[in-house]
Amino acid sequence: MDSTKKLPVAVIGAGPIGLAAAAHLLERGLEPVIFEAGPTAGAAIEQWRHIRLFSPWRFNLDAAAVRLLEASGWETPRLTALPYGGELIEKYLTPLAALPAITSRLQTGARVVAVTRAGMDKTHVRDRDTTPFTVRVHHGGGEVRDHAVAAVIDASGTWSTRNPLGTSGLPAIGENASADRISSPLPDVTGRDRAAFAGRRILVVGAGHSAANTLINLTDLAKDAPGTRILWAIRGASAEKVYGGGDADGLPARGQLGSRLRRLVNAGAIELHTGYNIAALNTLDTQVSVEAVDGRSLEADIIIPCTGFRPELEILRELRLNLDPAVEAPLELGPLIDPEFHSCGTVPPHGAKLLAHPEKDFYIVGMKSYGRAPTFLLATGYEQVRSVAAALAGDQAAADTVHLELPETGVCSTDGGSSCDVPSPGKAASEDTGCCAAPEPVLIGFPTGLSHGRTGGL
Repeated sequence: MDSTKKLPVAVIGAGPIGLAAAAHLLERGLEPVIFEAGPTAGAAIEQWRHIRLFSPWRFNLDAAAVRLLEASGWETPRLTALPYGGELIEKYLTPLAALPAITSRLQTGARVVAVTRAGMDKTHVRDRDTTPFTVRVHHGGGEVRDHAVAAVIDASGTWSTRNPLGTSGLPAIGENASADRISSPLPDVTGRDRAAFAGRRILVVGAGHSAANTLINLTDLAKDAPGTRILWAIRGASAEKVYGGGDADGLPARGQLGSRLRRLVNAGAIELHTGYNIAALNTLDTQVSVEAVDGRSLEADIIIPCTGFRPELEILRELRLNLDPAVEAPLELGPLIDPEFHSCGTVPPHGAKLLAHPEKDFYIVGMKSYGRAPTFLLATGYEQVRSVAAALAGDQAAADTVHLELPETGVCSTDGGSSCDVPSPGKAASEDTGCCAAPEPVLIGFPTGLSHGRTGGL
């Protein structure tokens, strides 16, 4: 960044990871400019504010952000409490975004539509590494502006690009035409969105924690709304991975979620359809017919898609990226998080070195760095941005020494319904020292999770 050090560092997204990135940049003496597409910080989390996290506050707070907040007299939440998404916003992100050091650098209603190098497309080589980036932003009121920056940290997440309902990675035939029968992921079915679901036939598609939460909330709705019928379709032959470890789960809230879901299915409150690969959607006058590849058909009034998410890469088309061909994560990270082989915590701590691309001083962090893998943890993202900020500041030793301490916990679903809020069980390579056996980067803490993915058994 030497030749462009007078320019700011662009941070795309003002969620937990984006704001943490800004806090770490400020501690390093670098100037961030934060572009948030939504009207406020944490706009994506606002969509699932009614959902409770499985992990306690202590794993959902970034150290640099906390240091900024504590200097303002902020009161730390009880670290052992499990926050709702709304509490994450109100007790953490909103106060953080309101700090003068952050709010003066935060632009809301600012959607990044392209990132490139000033005056050159991705085919140009000469002086590329020393040329500033251009970040094109759609601001409020229809204004489009180009911003010159020294580096870019893309923490924009994946919330806006859900996976389709159909098989083979494609929308089902008729899926786009049936958009008015498909809700947003994680609707608040017992609260602000209640009217859209009460007394209706609802099909939940997906087999992750998002689906589990939604199904349980729907059964609560059905108690007070006669005529509410709950259907659940999953691609797998069994829902065992969704049910998780039950009493053996190291995080009681998550274990209870799976156990309760199993009981509701067994009691007939939820109608489970396994091996259901959706081929087509046909919208009728008052309902949608959902056809499976094997010829089965379900009829519903509304579909809730809990199918996971994928990164939006179009804005990065003019950058030189190295992405894993399977999960669309940074190339070296991809094999470590591929859900075909890994669950939440088999991923070791990682930082700037693993996240680097051929495009110098450009990093994808947070949920977007995991591409299509559903196993991202907030704590992992905080360590990513700490390392990236150190690398941009020229402190390579700090960037390469990656710290991450996480609890040993129970089973974590690897299906694509949601990111993992907490890691799964794992042991340090050396239980005496708590250090993982990896020569570089230096890993302090331990990787977490089970050594299997979709291809393994529980």
